[in-house]
Amino acid sequence: MATKFGNDSCPIFHTIDEEWILAGTKDLTETTLVDIDLRDLTLDWSTYQVDDSTLFIGCQLPLTQEIELRQRGANFLRAPHALPYRPLRRNLYTWRELMEGYSEEKDNSTDLKIYRHFEEAKRCPSINEALWQRLHDFSVDEGLRRLLDFQGDGLPKRRTVGFMGGHSTGRNTPEYEMSLRTAKRLAEAGYFVVSGGGPGIMEAANLGAYLAGVSEADLQWALRTLATAPTYKDQGFQAAAYAILDRFPDGEESLAIPTWFYGHEPSNLFATYIAKYFSNSIREDTLLAIALYGIVYAPGSAGTTQEIFMDATQNHYVTFGYVSPMVFLGRQRYTQETNLYPLIEQLAAGQVYADYLHLTDEPGEVVTFIDKHPPLYVTK
Repeated sequence: MATKFGNDSCPIFHTIDEEWILAGTKDLTETTLVDIDLRDLTLDWSTYQVDDSTLFIGCQLPLTQEIELRQRGANFLRAPHALPYRPLRRNLYTWRELMEGYSEEKDNSTDLKIYRHFEEAKRCPSINEALWQRLHDFSVDEGLRRLLDFQGDGLPKRRTVGFMGGHSTGRNTPEYEMSLRTAKRLAEAGYFVVSGGGPGIMEAANLGAYLAGVSEADLQWALRTLATAPTYKDQGFQAAAYAILDRFPDGEESLAIPTWFYGHEPSNLFATYIAKYFSNSIREDTLLAIALYGIVYAPGSAGTTQEIFMDATQNHYVTFGYVSPMVFLGRQRYTQETNLYPLIEQLAAGQVYADYLHLTDEPGEVVTFIDKHPPLYVTK
């Protein structure tokens, strides 16, 4: 299938981990080995097929063995240790990794260190820095591919539903609560919630998924706790999130896909997996591409508007083989304050995805509509 992370993607590079040793793989041509510590392994490299299409990135092995492999044509690439991020990663980030070093008194988090490093050369990075950033984002792609586990039909095993909306939406607003309740119901219905990874509506989506199954009384307690620090600029913003995590340590899984491009915002503590990118264009395209079971658009501003039209374009031209639901959560925002929903309806007229548009203020309607409109495979 033609989906971005389908099984037929990335034919040039084949990234593997230690499993190749157990599998007895001997042919390492056209193969990239990433971030493997080979120092304590006893391997007879003369029995392995390597040539100049074999690439070791970030691997560690004895110098004598490296020289032997170089003489046979293999290539090696290592990133400098001084970088605040790892260009080659096995797994996606967690909030604990990004928040390491953080305190309410002083933000010395890994997340902030990476942002500051990125900001120094964001507009015109050196060729070395550009290379490490692109390898990093490729590693994040690979992490997403493993997490979502796309099948032969191009659909992920996890039924992914994306959430878009304003990053500045306060925790004490009706829009935040409506998004939280919608994500909660979607997670309870078996969907895997994905957000843009920031505060506001994005946090509401991940928190809603995290609290799947909790009682109404517990949900009201969480909302009251968050209301003590409504925006990410308020003192105690993260402390309120930690309080919820302490009370509910085993929440439902969800995914966040943020970026360092727009500046430093507090890490979203309610997402289980964090696919954080340097490249915002790749990040946005990826978020829309993987949400094949639908996207919910809560009220937002320019960024949300851009994502609406990007998603409509993917549906209009069936970019990734499937048409997916576009659900607009907020009648006033999308028909009175803006004319976005009628405009998308007009754009979709006569197209397959015209039947995949829905406007509502009710979380329950969102779940019902997405249930009744699974991803539709369309042959061009």
